[in-house]
Amino acid sequence: MKAEIPTNETSPAGGAKKADAAQAGFKLARWQSLADFRARAAHQQTHRPSARIRYALLRDAVFGFALLGSWLLSSASAGTITGIVQAEGKKNPAAGAADDAYASRKYKFLEKVDYAAMSDFVVYIDGVTATNGMSTNVMQVTTARVAQHGAEFTPSVLPVLAGTTVEWPNHDQIFHNVFSVSDAAQFDLGLYEGNPPDKRVTFQQPGKVDVYCSIHQNMHCVVLVMANPYFAATGKDKHYTITNVPAGKYKLKAWGERLPIDQREIIVPETGEVKADFTLTPGKNLPKI
Repeated sequence: MKAEIPTNETSPAGGAKKADAAQAGFKLARWQSLADFRARAAHQQTHRPSARIRYALLRDAVFGFALLGSWLLSSASAGTITGIVQAEGKKNPAAGAADDAYASRKYKFLEKVDYAAMSDFVVYIDGVTATNGMSTNVMQVTTARVAQHGAEFTPSVLPVLAGTTVEWPNHDQIFHNVFSVSDAAQFDLGLYEGNPPDKRVTFQQPGKVDVYCSIHQNMHCVVLVMANPYFAATGKDKHYTITNVPAGKYKLKAWGERLPIDQREIIVPETGEVKADFTLTPGKNLPKI
């Protein structure tokens, strides 16, 4: 009688090998595609609750590491923009005659702009280009503050990211009013003292917002609402620094009150910094009529 050769179906050892192979195949199948997560999670929710919990933790860890890796990669390819912004008056060929005119009784009480003393400038990136990578300069949208003290707004220039809420506390012992009729934001907080909780404004639309007090004509400030987090205000030393800018080509603009905006194209390196200085002058970069 011919002896039969045992197969995997009839041999105990063969059956164990088949089971191990099937189990290994199932484990490998679980990692075939991240697209399988949803279907397998639904199956485990019904049939294997404990495995569902482990699977959810594993899924969150995988996506968490993926996001962390993307952030680290983009952060490693980020540079810094720094420089100085200053202003100067337009040179007058007949400067002597003009000075004599201001010394006369008719004009001597007129206020002249001291351009050399200006320091409240804002430098920002306008838009993005195809060469720019993932955003790394993450700025938390929170609450900013413009105080009213001595019948003045402080600060007089406030750049904020779109979505920021600004509060307007009145520290004087007199009433003030805060209002704006700008295209980017229109509001009127009425007359009030102190810092009532309802005297807040959330700025959603990017643009320049001029803010006034209806009682005191010299009270004025500007809120610059930005569409991206790549901006910086200058200090008293007129320096600015914008950090964590993804490498790429950008249009950089410098803004100063009562002055035309100046702009230039810059290339931000993957590491290190690029320097961009600005001199804002009346009559420069005016739109053509």
